[in-house]
Order: sequence, then structure tokens, then C-alpha cells
Amino acid sequence: MAKYGEGDTRWIVEERADGANVHNWHWAETDCLEWSRNVLSKLLSDLTLLDGEGNLFIKTKKVDKVDGEAYVNIRKGKIIPGYEISVSISWEGEDRDSDGKSLLKVDGTVEIPYISDENADEDPELKVTIKDDGPVGRRLKEAMLSRGKPVILEKVRVYVQSMANGGPAKDDLESKKVAPKSQSSAAAIKKEEAAAAAAALEKEAKKKKKETKQGFKTISLTERFSCRARDMYEILMDENRWKGFTQSNAKISKDVGGEFSIFDGSVTGTNVELQEGKLIVQRWRFGSWPDGIQSTVMLVLEEPEPGVTIVKLTHTDVPEEDRYGNATVVENTERGWRDLIFNKIRAVFGFGI
Repeated sequence: MAKYGEGDTRWIVEERADGANVHNWHWAETDCLEWSRNVLSKLLSDLTLLDGEGNLFIKTKKVDKVDGEAYVNIRKGKIIPGYEISVSISWEGEDRDSDGKSLLKVDGTVEIPYISDENADEDPELKVTIKDDGPVGRRLKEAMLSRGKPVILEKVRVYVQSMANGGPAKDDLESKKVAPKSQSSAAAIKKEEAAAAAAALEKEAKKKKKETKQGFKTISLTERFSCRARDMYEILMDENRWKGFTQSNAKISKDVGGEFSIFDGSVTGTNVELQEGKLIVQRWRFGSWPDGIQSTVMLVLEEPEPGVTIVKLTHTDVPEEDRYGNATVVENTERGWRDLIFNKIRAVFGFGI
């Protein structure tokens, strides 16, 4: 064994001016938490989720918090991301009348308690809260869950994919190979953020194109009746009253998760949420629709003064064509609500105003 300082210089590891970890032969760990905050803020802040459907408007405000840890290990070109983070997002919703006048504007929070590399192939849990427990607040919360949640999860997938690609560490590694040594890490982060934002826009565009191709519409109606809200609720949820004003067979469960069948079985569905005298949310399906398609019916009952009830209907995901290619589904469904349900209730029970 050679004495210290006398060995063959070919076997001596010396200080190198061009960096100690040549070609990332050893593990190189990059802290990605601050980068994660920047990317998620860019993806999830000021995001329009609902723009006027059913007179509802919903958007995210900002990413309030990103906590936890996030890092990327790279060795010999192999990328191993590691992250366990939680995200808190503030959002706002607004209900407007048919003239565009604001009826109620409320704030809420979206919590994503656990985004982890261990569950990268699964969508994380998403919790939605709102600072209003009235009928309109609940309607906005339901709309956020049904229309906003998928968009938010799509943005989270962009972040997960960016981490899988190496996050800021990938850009830093590539810059050492092809870019001047003076290129800053800030520029690498900015490049990754731009790539993530571009990917998000591309996926969003594809999603909207797909939805347009599928051809689904939303029906929104507001009707006024001279009755108490609890009476209207009972009429809509009682099968004997349905049989009376529609002159057709009906079976209606009054329990959440229960099933119903109306108009001699031509419409079937399930109760999603029920609040006596206030709210009815159901899954609706017409027998003539293509297989697998279900719509969502939301009926908000408001009583601005005793003896006067306002019914706000939002019927989403109504297909433009039935299984036979008829393109009058939306028109017929809207006419059915007016003529076969609301106007019949007025005529039979004397609730006209």
C-alpha cells in the first residue's frame, strides 16, 4: 500500500472545478418543496370552474398553503421523486338571477390532505367546505364537487407528472449537459413551470373538446308557486301525488340512496341528497338515452315569504341526442319540466300565481 501522498495520481480523487458529482454518478437530491408551491400556485390559482351554467359562477382564488416535503433523487439518469404534501385552496361561488344580478356570493375552501408519490397513479382525496349552509350555499358546494373537482384533480395530475419527470432537478441536469454553466436554477424552475402550465392548458383543451363532442347540455329554470316550500317538496317526493298530477305510474323512495321510477318507468334514478322543504338532488336517466348516460337534477326550494315558493331547477349532463339519433332531447326535456311537471302541479293543486 502506498504511503499517503505517494500513490499513483490516476487513483487519487482530487477537487474538481467542474463539480464533484460527475454525470450524477452519486445520488443527487434536490429539494422541490418551494418549486412545488410555485407550480401548484400557477396551476390552481384564479381558475374558472363554472361560468354561468344554472346562473352559478365558481372560481378558485389562490393556493393558501402547501405543506409537507418534496424532493427528487437522480443517479445515473434515473429519477426517483418523493413527496408527501397537503394543499389548501380558497375559492368563491356566486349565484345570480336571470338579469345577472348577484343574489349571493360566498367563500369556501378546498383541502387536498395527501398528495404522495406512493399513490401517484390514484387521484387524491379532495374535501370541499363552504361558509354558508343555506340552500344556495349547498347548491354551490354541489356544483363545485360535480364540476370543479375534476378540473382541480386534472391540475394535480400535471404536478404529479412533472415530479415524475424530475421536477426542477431534470432541468438542472439537462442544463449541465447542454447549457452554459451560468444558467441559474431560477431559470430552470421558470422553464418547468411554463411546461407544466402548457401541459395543463393542453389537457384542459382536450377535455373541453371531448365534452363538446359528446354533446351534453344544462337546463336551468326558475318557477314561482303560491304554496309553502314543504308542500312543494312533498308533492315532488310523494308517489301518489306524482300519479295524480301526471296521470302515470310512479314509485318514489323518500330516502337518500333510494330509487325512483316515474312516467310509467320512462324515467328512473336515485336520490343523491334530500333536505325536506329545501333541496332535492337526484340522478335521472331516460330509457331512450344511450347506455351508461345519467344526468343530475338539482331542485332548490326557497320561500322568500310565507305562501310563496321559488323552485330553481338545474338539470346537468343532458345528452343532445338519444340512442336513436334524435337531436331533440334537450328541447323535449325542458318542455317536459314546464308542461308535464310544473304547469301540471299548478293546474292540479291550484298553486298558480
